[in-house]
Order: sequence, then structure tokens, then C-alpha cells
Amino acid sequence: MSPPPPPPQWVYDLNSAPASKPKSSSIPDPPGYSAALSSKQLSKSSKTAGTVRKAPTTEEMDVLKMKKAWELAIAPAKQLPMNAIGMYMTGNTLQIFSMFMVFSLFKTPVMAVLALQRVFAPFETPGTSGRLIGVKVVYVLMNMLMLGLGIWKVNQMGLLPTTRSDWLAWEGERTWSERAVPREWL
Repeated sequence: MSPPPPPPQWVYDLNSAPASKPKSSSIPDPPGYSAALSSKQLSKSSKTAGTVRKAPTTEEMDVLKMKKAWELAIAPAKQLPMNAIGMYMTGNTLQIFSMFMVFSLFKTPVMAVLALQRVFAPFETPGTSGRLIGVKVVYVLMNMLMLGLGIWKVNQMGLLPTTRSDWLAWEGERTWSERAVPREWL
């Protein structure tokens, strides 16, 4: 049996220490660059860096939780332009694609408002519970904007009964108070 072939050059390069930078180089290092450390120095620095980091205080955690809660509350408004363009592109005719889009415009905000407590449960702490009420109100309002877009689209498709002729089935027969022609002639 023949001996196994020698490993490729990249294996040697990967296992060997990086070559030191020539001192005569006139090109400066980019900002934030530090020379590569050896694997022993790297493992020592990672161990010491883990012990140096201190845990955040409760106030800092509350501030971070409120920031994330605000991001979550404004997220439906970020979807609004995309949905508006999609509604515009589907046209005003009754097609299966436009009906599915309108259905999703109604379903998504309603389900989001129903799951309000579950969505904001990770951010509930004694320090944030009072400030979270405003965030929840904004979240509900942003979802109502999405519902408003759905109502606008349904109106554009002609499915909302907004004219008098849409309600003719419930209108009674007109009784005339005076006639230009006597009844006998009719």
C-alpha cells in the first residue's frame, strides 16, 4: 500500500501561524483592524473577556425592553406601504387573487389585536407595565390602519353598500301626496 497523499497547501496555511506583517509596508491598517493573535492568546483573551463583562442593570433591561416593544408596535405601519402597493396592483375587479389579498388584510390585523397580551408578554416587568399601555395602544392603532386599507380596497372594488341603490330591497313603496293626473286615468 502506498502512503496517503500529503495534505493540500491550504491545510498547512490554516494550521500555521499567520505571517507577520512586513515592517516596511507603507499601507496603513484599516480602522478597527488589529493584528491577528495566536490561538493561545485568542483563547486567553476570550476567557478574560467573558469574566470582565458585567450584567446589565434592571433599568437598562427595562429601557431595552421598551425599545423592542416600540419596534414591535410600529411594525404594522412598516407593512402598510407594501400592502397598499399590492392592493393597487391587484386592480378593482373581483378576482381570486384580489379577494385573497383583501381577506389577508382583514384577518392579519384582527388576529394581531386578539393576540395583544401574548405578543407583549415578554416585555412585561414591574418597571415597564405602566409605560407599556401606550405601546399597546399604538399597536392597536397601527393594526386599525391596516384594517382601514382593507376597507378602502373593498370600497374600490364596489363591494361596500355606500349608495342609495344598494339598499333598494329594504325601501318601501313610495306614497304620493299629490298627483298631476287623477287616479281614474291611470
